[in-house]
Amino acid sequence: MLRVLQVVTYMGRGGLETMIMNYYRNIDRSKVQFDFLVHRQEEAAYDKEILSLGGHIYHMPVLNPFSKAYFKSLDSFFKEHRYDIVHSHLDCMSAYPLKIAQKNGVSVRIAHSHNKSQDKNLKYPIKLLSKRLIPKYATHLFACGKEAGDWMFNGKPYTILNNAIDAQMYTYNEQVRNEGREELNLTNDNFVIGHVGRFNPQKNHGFIIDVFNAVYKRDKNARLVLVGSGDGQQAIEDKVKSLGLSDSVLFLGSRGDVNRVLQAMDVFLFPSLYEGLPLSIIEAQAAGLPCIISDNVPDECIKTDRVFRYSLGKPADFWADKIFEALKISKKDTLSEIVASGFDIKENSRKLEDFYTSLGYGD
Repeated sequence: MLRVLQVVTYMGRGGLETMIMNYYRNIDRSKVQFDFLVHRQEEAAYDKEILSLGGHIYHMPVLNPFSKAYFKSLDSFFKEHRYDIVHSHLDCMSAYPLKIAQKNGVSVRIAHSHNKSQDKNLKYPIKLLSKRLIPKYATHLFACGKEAGDWMFNGKPYTILNNAIDAQMYTYNEQVRNEGREELNLTNDNFVIGHVGRFNPQKNHGFIIDVFNAVYKRDKNARLVLVGSGDGQQAIEDKVKSLGLSDSVLFLGSRGDVNRVLQAMDVFLFPSLYEGLPLSIIEAQAAGLPCIISDNVPDECIKTDRVFRYSLGKPADFWADKIFEALKISKKDTLSEIVASGFDIKENSRKLEDFYTSLGYGD
């Protein structure tokens, strides 16, 4: 059996982590097993499932490119654990674990891009410098989409690995929709705007609240469902409270049943500042939802005729208009469209399995 080391920040229920788990669940684990090198000490949402599937989880300190202790920990790990393939999902920071993997004789070192930009904070210049090092230490380059690959790898050739899903799980079902709405205490009079994403600046939750506020002023039956967690959640909760919207906004936290929660929604709102190729947009389309997204989200994520892209330069009232227009679109089964677009996990997991095993490693 071939064991592949997946290098991540942690295995919470974010889009990147969910994508990895989609592949892990569907790959032939008698041929390929995943282990995980994580950069947090606390237990994460997917840890128990990873262990149940036969994977191992190893903990590193928080990644710090200026920390000798971090590199010493990495070096010790690779000296103690033998891998032929290391697959890093740390975006700009992948160069650092791959450098130490190279030093310790790891033959195949994959850097995987999941975004076409990064948050413009104090770490941004360091990340830009770090991403230039990736081709020096990676033997293979992967990306979730063209824009993510072009931005990360600066003209170097790369392979696109789709952010695939188990499309059958998301197929529109009226019974599941009714059950989901009942669980969330939603009435037939409510129409539901939904979003799935971590509470960080990239996802633009502040603007989501502005748009919902504009919608709510016109129709008090509107409800907003937010799925996800993160450091920025409290600030958004405070904003909701200050606008008097607390009874109309549902914070659901991280969920293991996103496929069911999507069924309860009527419109999916996704005004991100930047993205690679967001898994949640694929999931929302698979659920048959009309999707209102920003034009900062790559158009390569559009797999159905239910996605509409608009500029963040437009005011919240404009976006509210588009939501009311989208409400007129009836639900439908989009399974065949998702499968035809190449985003069903079954075919994609076979492709990744074939790639790993074709390298000639394992028992």
